[in-house]
Amino acid sequence: MLIKSLTKTLKVTNELLACNIGSGTLEVLGTPAIIALLEGLSAQLAQEYIDDDMTTVGTLVTMQHISPTPLGAEIVLTSTLEQEDGRKFIFMIDAKDNKGDIATGSHRRIAVKKDTFLAKAQAKLEV
Repeated sequence: MLIKSLTKTLKVTNELLACNIGSGTLEVLGTPAIIALLEGLSAQLAQEYIDDDMTTVGTLVTMQHISPTPLGAEIVLTSTLEQEDGRKFIFMIDAKDNKGDIATGSHRRIAVKKDTFLAKAQAKLEV
């Protein structure tokens, strides 16, 4: 049976802080870090639905970062597949800490053939 939701728990480390990833000056969990973690979780979930010669690429993230989270705090990230339509996958994403919601939103991924997609990217280097 295919899974519809994935959850990951982790501690906020130095590498995830806004001041260390260039998205701010404070020692709090950075918005780009949350997005990357949730995008990775969604990609892992989508992979369950496609063939081995395929992967998914992110095409849209809409997220509200609504509460700060400090270094050392534990966070829980969840991606839930809301819609699968051919090559398109739409997820509801959220992140929580011990005080409640820290981020919520949606994410869209599109399934592509790995070789074709890489060839298209490499072609941009040709002169």
